[in-house]
Amino acid sequence: MYKAALLGDSPEQIERVYGRGQRERLSRLTTLHPDVLTSSTLAAQAATLREVETIFSTWGMPALSADRLACLPALRAVFYAAGSVKAFAAPLLERGITVVSAWAANAVPVAEFALAQILLANKGYHRNRADFRCPADYARAFRGSGNYGGTVALLGAGMVGRALIGLLRHVTLNVIVWDPMLSDADAAALGVRRVPHLAEAFHDAHVVSNHLANVPATRGLLDEALFSAMRPHACFINTGRGATVREDDLIRVLRARPDLTALLDVTEPEPPVEGSPLYDLPNVHLTTHVAGSLNDEVGRMAAWMIDEFQTWRSGQPLRYAVTADMLATMA
Repeated sequence: MYKAALLGDSPEQIERVYGRGQRERLSRLTTLHPDVLTSSTLAAQAATLREVETIFSTWGMPALSADRLACLPALRAVFYAAGSVKAFAAPLLERGITVVSAWAANAVPVAEFALAQILLANKGYHRNRADFRCPADYARAFRGSGNYGGTVALLGAGMVGRALIGLLRHVTLNVIVWDPMLSDADAAALGVRRVPHLAEAFHDAHVVSNHLANVPATRGLLDEALFSAMRPHACFINTGRGATVREDDLIRVLRARPDLTALLDVTEPEPPVEGSPLYDLPNVHLTTHVAGSLNDEVGRMAAWMIDEFQTWRSGQPLRYAVTADMLATMA
C-alpha cells in the first residue's frame, strides 16, 4: 500500500476535517504515519518519512521549503482538503509533485447558500420580515417579484459560480454571468448568457451574486457606480470576498437607496470594524462567513480528496489537480 501522512501546522484542523471516519478510511487505504506532522516536527521524524509518497492536509498546510522537502524524498502527491493552494503549491509543482485541491467540494455549500439567498431575495423575504411587525403591517409589507422569469447575475464562473449555475437550472430564472475568462461557447454550454460589461450585470438583474476571487484585478472592483445602477428593489449577495467591494461606496448607496438589500457573508475586514454602518443599516444583513464548509460539511472535503487519491492510485485522470497556470487566477 502507498505510504501516507497527515501534515498541517493546525493539528486541530486535521482532526476536524479528517474526523467523522475519514481518517480511519485513509488508514484502510494507505499505510498512514501514526502522527500528524507539522513543519516543526518534520526534521525530527525524517527517518520515518523517507518512503512517504502522499501527504494529506487542510487549512494550516505549511509551505515546504527545500529543507522540509528533503525530509520527504519520495513525495509524489499532496491532497489538500480545503480551497486555495496558492500559498504553498508553486514549489511542489516545480518539482513535479502533484497537487490536488478540494476547492470544488468547498464550492458546494457556498453554492447551496447562495441559491437559498437568491430564492429568498426574489421573494422579498428580508424586507418583508423587517416590515412585518404588527397586524397593520401585513398588507403593506414588501413582497418581491418571485422566482419565475426574473434575472440573476453571477459575477464569476469559477467553481462556485458553476456549481450555482447547476443548482439554478431547477429554477425558472434567467441567469447572466460576467466573467472575462468565460467564452460565449462556454456560457452556451452552461446554459447561461454571458454579459461583456460588468455594468450590464448590475443594471439588468434582480439579484447580483458575487463569486469573484480576491486577486489584484478584482480588488475594489465593485464600486459606487455599479451599486447605484442596480434596478429598484434589487439585492446584492456577497459570498465571494469582501476585498472585491469598495465598502464605503456600498454603504453610501445603501443609505441613499433603502429599496436595495445587501446580504453580506464576507466583508473587508472580517468582521467589520466596531461601529461600522454595516451593523446598523436596516437594508444590510450580515452573516459570519458561514457559506463555506463548516462543521459536518468539512468532511466532504476530506472525502473528495480520498476519492481523488484512489483515482490517482489507479492512474486515472484527476478531476481537481492544480496546475501552475491555474495559480495566476486563484484567490
